[in-house]
Amino acid sequence: MALPITTTTAAVLVEQQQPLVIDEIQLPEVLDAGQVLVEVQHSGVCGSQLGEIAGVKGPDPWLPHLLGHEGGAVVLEVGPGVRHVRPGERVVMHWRKGEGIDAAPARYRWRRSPLEGDRLNSGCVTTFQRHAVVSENRLTRTPDDVPLDVAALFGCPVTTGLGVVENNAMLKPGESVVVWGAGGVGLNIIQGAALVSANPIVAIDLHDNRLQLAARLGATHTVNARGLSPKDTAEHIAELLGAGGADAVIDNTGRPDVIAACYGLTAPRGGRTVLVGVPKHDADTTLHTLPLHFDQTLVGSHGGECVPHRDIPRYLKLVAAGKLDLTPLITHRYRLKDINRALDELRDGTVTGRCMIDLAPNA
Repeated sequence: MALPITTTTAAVLVEQQQPLVIDEIQLPEVLDAGQVLVEVQHSGVCGSQLGEIAGVKGPDPWLPHLLGHEGGAVVLEVGPGVRHVRPGERVVMHWRKGEGIDAAPARYRWRRSPLEGDRLNSGCVTTFQRHAVVSENRLTRTPDDVPLDVAALFGCPVTTGLGVVENNAMLKPGESVVVWGAGGVGLNIIQGAALVSANPIVAIDLHDNRLQLAARLGATHTVNARGLSPKDTAEHIAELLGAGGADAVIDNTGRPDVIAACYGLTAPRGGRTVLVGVPKHDADTTLHTLPLHFDQTLVGSHGGECVPHRDIPRYLKLVAAGKLDLTPLITHRYRLKDINRALDELRDGTVTGRCMIDLAPNA
């Protein structure tokens, strides 16, 4: 069956280190097995997209391609074999795999693409566009009373942040935690740490606006590291914590010098260092590994190891019960045509929490 729409507007990454191009793209003519056509209402913007644009992981072999991995949408059509979502349902768009078919990426076309047949690459989920063809297992149903901008937060920052607390740091009541970087994910780590009664909860960032929101969401101590080296910052935190180090130290920056400082702040026996931020592909960190032989652990997080169809309903119950406050997280809103300004303001620290791209026609 032919799709009810043939074109949509999207932001395209054409060249690394350059602004995104806003243009009309061609949708596939039909849906393949496991694919779902959605109307994207809201899309969050993550530091991961800044990394893709900057080439943190190295030269991008898929250019030109679409971007975005967290959104709130409405299902329009479903392809063969799809069982977990239906037309008319509201969904969270997420990059972690959930239940359902792991479908092939959609075959979009773009008249300005240099690739054969005007091909435009995409992943299994992309959200910087008005309509998207998404793999079934990147969609999770959400109740009708959950606003779709709030739903978009469950595509990455909420699930990653709470997953880091629950699955990577494994925080217990009364344990101490240091969160280096209080952006979208860091703020949710802080809120998750407060949910499990961690204490103290130390937030570190370069921007006072973010630290003020971190304190509102549960940080017991905040440190502005602007003008300080990671080593000096770590020494200040060590004095605050007292002897023994922190039970968990979580890095959201991906900077090698910060990673080393986080590791040094971690309690040598039983402490956990969790790396959430992704370092540049050519950046190395030197660590003294002896504590790893005596119960200190160092782990990398992959989206907090979230299982979307299991965890999103649980976390939504926390919101309904008033135990998880997502209202203050969306601090800046933009239209798709202004997405490059959104990216710039995320880079320079203007954005406090999560910036949201509003794609609904009446937004």
